[in-house]
Amino acid sequence: MTAPLDKAQDGAPPKVVTPPEAIKAIPVRHYGRYVSAVVVLALLGLVVKAFAEADLTWGSVGEFFFNDQIMEGVKNTLVVSVLSMLMGLVLGVVLAVMRMSKNPVTSSVAWGYIWFFRGTPVYVQLLLWFNLALIFPYLNLGPIYKDEMTDVMTPFMAALLGLGLNEAAYMAEICRAGIQSVDEGQTEASQALGMTSGQNMRRIVLPQAMRVIVPPTGNEFINLLKTSALCAVVQYEEVLRKSQNIGNNSGAVVEMLFVATIWFLVITTIFSIGQFYLERHYARGSSRQLPATPWQRARQLVFTFSRGTGSGSGSGAGGAA
Repeated sequence: MTAPLDKAQDGAPPKVVTPPEAIKAIPVRHYGRYVSAVVVLALLGLVVKAFAEADLTWGSVGEFFFNDQIMEGVKNTLVVSVLSMLMGLVLGVVLAVMRMSKNPVTSSVAWGYIWFFRGTPVYVQLLLWFNLALIFPYLNLGPIYKDEMTDVMTPFMAALLGLGLNEAAYMAEICRAGIQSVDEGQTEASQALGMTSGQNMRRIVLPQAMRVIVPPTGNEFINLLKTSALCAVVQYEEVLRKSQNIGNNSGAVVEMLFVATIWFLVITTIFSIGQFYLERHYARGSSRQLPATPWQRARQLVFTFSRGTGSGSGSGAGGAA
C-alpha cells in the first residue's frame, strides 16, 4: 500500500484560500414605469376629484343600498339569472348533442336554433316574448293546458324565456367544443366495454369535457347577470328597474343608478370567486400544480416579506459583527 501524500511535509505554511467577494447586484432602473405610474395615479385622482365635487348626494346611496325594494330587486335578479342559466345549460347540452348527431334532421334543427338566437339581439327577443299575446291571444295545448296568453306570459316568464333560450344557443357551442375536446379513443374504449352512447356521454365524455366547459360557462353566467338588466324593458322588477322606480320618485336618479351598479359589482364578484374554485376543482385531473387560492397568495406574500426582512437584518448584523 502506498502512504498518502502529505502536502505540508516540506514545512511550507498551509495555503490560505480567500473566499470570493460577494456579488453586488445593481438593479436596472425602469424610469418609464415610474412615469406611467404617476400619470395613471394623476388621472385616477382627477376622476375621484370629479365625482367628489359632482352634484351627487352620496348619502342617498348608503340610505337606499339595503332598501327593501332594492333587496327584492336583487333577489329577482338572482332568481331569473340562475334559472335562465340552468335552462340554457340543459338545453345547450341537448343542442350540442343534436348538432353533432349524424341525423341530418336533428343536426339541422340544432344549427337553425343556434343561428337564430345568436343572430338576434336579446333586447328584441325579450320584446317578442312579452308581446306574444298580440298574435297569439290564447295558449292552447289541447287537453293539457289552455289559458289567455296575457296570463301566461308574465314579465317573469318573458324574462326567463328571453334570457334562457338565448343562453342555450351559446351554451350549445361551448358544450360542443368541450365534447369535441375529448379524445375519440375514450369513446372507442367505452364502446369496447359495452357501454351505450348515453352511458359513454354521461360517464366518460362529459366529466372530461367539464374542464373545457366550466371556464367559458362561468364567463357566460357573469355576462347573463349583467344582461338581466335588460329585463326592465318587459317590466320585470329586477334591481335596475327597482332602482329606477325609487330614483324617479325620490329625485335621486343618478344615485340610484350607482346603487344598482354597486349591487351588480357585488354579485358578479361573488360568482367570480365561485367560478375560480370550480375551475380549480376540475383542473385537478390535468394540472400537476393547482393555481394558488387568493388566501394562499396572501399568505405567500406575507411570508415572503417576512423572510426578506429577516434575512436582510440578519446579513446586516453578520456584516457588522
